[in-house]
Amino acid sequence: MATAFKLAAVLTIAWLGFSASACGRARVAQVARLADQAAIAGSPAECRTCNADMSGAAGTPQPATTTTPPSTSPANTPATVSQPSVQPIAAASRDAGAPPGPSTPATPGAPGIGDEYFPDYGNGGYDVSHYDLQLRYTPTEDRLSGTATISLTPSTTLSRFNLDFLLDVSEVTVGGVKVEHAREGAHELVITPARPLPARQSVDVIVKYAGVPSEARVQGLRARPWWRTRDGAIGAGAPENAWWWYPSNDHPSDKATYTIAVTVPDGLTAISNGVQHPPPTAAEPGWTTWSWHSQSPQQTYVTLLVIGEYELVESKTPKGIPVTLAYTKRANTQNARASVDRTAEIVAWEESVFGPYPFEALGGVVSPSDGITYALETQTRPIYPINYFGSRTMGNTVLAHELAHQWFGDATAIARWRDVWLSEGFATYTEWLWSESQGLQTAQQIFDAAYARYAPGDAFWQIVVGDPGKERIFDQAVYQRGAMTLHQLRTTIGDDEFFEILRTWCSMRRFGNGSLEDFKALASAISGQDLDALFTTWLFTPGRPKLESAVRVSALELPALQTQTWHRPLRSPQQPASK
Repeated sequence: MATAFKLAAVLTIAWLGFSASACGRARVAQVARLADQAAIAGSPAECRTCNADMSGAAGTPQPATTTTPPSTSPANTPATVSQPSVQPIAAASRDAGAPPGPSTPATPGAPGIGDEYFPDYGNGGYDVSHYDLQLRYTPTEDRLSGTATISLTPSTTLSRFNLDFLLDVSEVTVGGVKVEHAREGAHELVITPARPLPARQSVDVIVKYAGVPSEARVQGLRARPWWRTRDGAIGAGAPENAWWWYPSNDHPSDKATYTIAVTVPDGLTAISNGVQHPPPTAAEPGWTTWSWHSQSPQQTYVTLLVIGEYELVESKTPKGIPVTLAYTKRANTQNARASVDRTAEIVAWEESVFGPYPFEALGGVVSPSDGITYALETQTRPIYPINYFGSRTMGNTVLAHELAHQWFGDATAIARWRDVWLSEGFATYTEWLWSESQGLQTAQQIFDAAYARYAPGDAFWQIVVGDPGKERIFDQAVYQRGAMTLHQLRTTIGDDEFFEILRTWCSMRRFGNGSLEDFKALASAISGQDLDALFTTWLFTPGRPKLESAVRVSALELPALQTQTWHRPLRSPQQPASK
């Protein structure tokens, strides 16, 4: 396809996404170049109007306000391909119909953000820009107390609003004024300010609370986001997480920056996302405070709290990004270290495929056997259960998977939970690419093995990956058939355009959200092909697709790190999947 046609197509769909703002119109001319600039070692493309960094390279994160809906996004919102798929959520929950203004009557914010799978997750009427959490944890009692300062901006004039939370609340202030609060539903904290909150005027909401997270229950939950361990606790989970340890707008569509300070008994370590600053500080006799800062916008479900007996290993990448690895002291971590110590190395390889690492920090946590039971892509610092490392090499696959999430799922987040394949399918396909780069099985060989593994009538093929239903968002089909979909896209359009799509997706959506519709639009624009049939067949049609006309691709020419260090086992149905 002619370059001019490709760039014109990318330019067209980009215009739909951000032409509404003056800065967006000034930047749209740069979008055509962005697809080509998103190469392996490309430099940030700066907006000449607002001086915003369009690539989101480490060290230059966008402000948290970049995740507000397009109608209210400031000029420095990261460039997006298109936003129509995000609009139903925004329209249903954050914008209460009429454009906010002096004469707009105050209305309550919705108790949910508008996700069709989880209608009561998140909250409507506002956008959070920053969470400041001051926490204190007593392991012997599993008691957590905290003060959360939440900086939010109403999108409409609010008479009241909700936060997602489970622990006991003693006091709430809004703009420095003590206000009424109440409980509604399974996890709703309803806050009524003294006066309606004006639209588009930021305000600080302070919530003081305490409780025993392990005793908090919500009927019908799929998994535990709070894991009490013998030496402490772990706060991590999906699709819900924050309710057990801090009040929040708990949905991927609302990202924010974070400051988290945790005071724990001496001898214990408290770990969270981002950069540690300042170093651990004596809070009072017998207690130490650990402080962490997430400078890049972050979803609630990829927020991490780990407390226990851990060894920290700190270093820096050749690019100067701080690396913090944490290993439980309650297990033999020799096998885990053989893989996790390669974190920076694997990220460098993934940068060669997807573009610059998006965040200001890097690392990982190896947790004890009585903690979380699955690996999770918590931002900047994925967590890995010790039982994932049965040998010195078997952990490499989960490292490739969870670190790929830093691009797919974290920096570029899903707009709604039905599109979870955009996260899990992409991370799984990264495992295949990693194997290929190591001179082991090619992605084609792994595809063929996975395809043959499930008979035509197997239930695996009945899952509609593009809309799996809330009980199946982490089903093996979302991972494996999602990866198969990407491989079929690759075989259809060729390597050059396939990897251009991945790099452009990561660059243009960095620190924002995206949907299947957005990805399809980008893929069609760059490839110049109508791809509806491909996505319909592989993501929305039950049954095993036929392969009579499938194209086979040769091994990818990617830089190898070390050959013969990893053997990829196809996951058995009994093996827990990485999230």
